[in-house]
Amino acid sequence: QVQLVESGGGLVQAGGSLRLSCAASGRTFSSYAMGWLRQAPGKEREFVAAISRSGLTTYYADSVKGRFTISRDNAKNTVYLQMNSLKPEDTAVYYCAADRGAAYTRVVVVATGYDYWGQGTQVTVSS
Repeated sequence: QVQLVESGGGLVQAGGSLRLSCAASGRTFSSYAMGWLRQAPGKEREFVAAISRSGLTTYYADSVKGRFTISRDNAKNTVYLQMNSLKPEDTAVYYCAADRGAAYTRVVVVATGYDYWGQGTQVTVSS
């Protein structure tokens, strides 16, 4: 089992940037495909970005492609989400998630594919 703790959320003006971090417990971080998902008030949780165990494969939702970048540092047990050119519609609680057992280059692009979740971090983008 892995425990995930997100950080880096906050309030930012439209056009600004934030970098989210997700620290994972344990010594098997490289065994997990990782992802970021978000949930806005009154909406379902939606996929944002995913990265494979190797870090070589990434995938993004169309709504964030070209603005967000997911990365991971397996030596630090951490996955990141760099968010640039933020828009008010990016306002949501952002969750880090992990999938154990994925193939080395596989990404998980649906919420139901993840086994473990963090508590979330609030991102608010003002217009």
